[in-house]
Amino acid sequence: MNYLVGAFKSPCNIAVTFSDGRTRKQASMKMDNGKTALVPLFQSQENIAGEVSIEPVHGKKVEHTGVKIELLGQIELYFDRGNFYDFTSLVRELEVPGELYERKTYQFEFSTVEMPYESYNGVNVRLRYVLKVTVSRSVFSNIVAYQDFCVRNYTPVPTINNSIKMEVGIEDCLHIEFEYNKSKYHLKDIIIGKIYFLLVRIKIKNMELEIRRRESTGSGPNTYVETETLAKFELMDGAPVRGESIPIRLFLSPYELTPTYRNINNKFSVKYYLNLVLVDEEDRRYFKQQEITMYRLLLETE
Repeated sequence: MNYLVGAFKSPCNIAVTFSDGRTRKQASMKMDNGKTALVPLFQSQENIAGEVSIEPVHGKKVEHTGVKIELLGQIELYFDRGNFYDFTSLVRELEVPGELYERKTYQFEFSTVEMPYESYNGVNVRLRYVLKVTVSRSVFSNIVAYQDFCVRNYTPVPTINNSIKMEVGIEDCLHIEFEYNKSKYHLKDIIIGKIYFLLVRIKIKNMELEIRRRESTGSGPNTYVETETLAKFELMDGAPVRGESIPIRLFLSPYELTPTYRNINNKFSVKYYLNLVLVDEEDRRYFKQQEITMYRLLLETE
């Protein structure tokens, strides 16, 4: 996956290949053109190595003032599209000033690269990792090519994972207790819990559990918040009675979830909530929301 930036046809073709590209696991990623492509998958602290190939078009001579490859970790806010905030920037010089007459290849390696944040493509923000090859030129515009890759970081099972227990209600009308077996879930986990009705004096028609993702970007007055409902799971259809207990068993694996991101580089956050919704016979809706933490399990297979 290589693409060039520039208004005119490039005088040379640039290709980036990874040294373990044939055996490395790949991940699906949404690209700039809106299409989805498979890109190599890495974790933090891995070596990223490979080869850059530059070939002049139709034997043309390419004069340059140097060739370099950069490994960039970038955050782009869509309301400020085109401006990238680099949180990781590593450079390797590949060639001194000179001329290219024929195809030439260069080896590169970035050792034990610190990649603290996962790749993310959201509603108003994306976090990406990319290899950027630049053929610098003094007279004409630089020739630039990009190669995206994906980063996922895995977490061991939390040593402390408390259950969630809450009581909610409307005075003299409704009183319920609900419990979830834990507060931290990995992306393929199962939410297990129960809802217990202590007092029911309103005619409830149905009840459902929603998984909501809240993405916050920017800061201060320029904060943008987008909330998506990723899943709706019907818990009950019909009126409950006092003393009734409703079980909850919700599998997370069918949904496209990410880990929780908290204040990533002071640019954005992504949080998840379980939203309990009750609807009465007059279609009035009652909500109770609880934040949960999502993480990517260390030994998880995807």
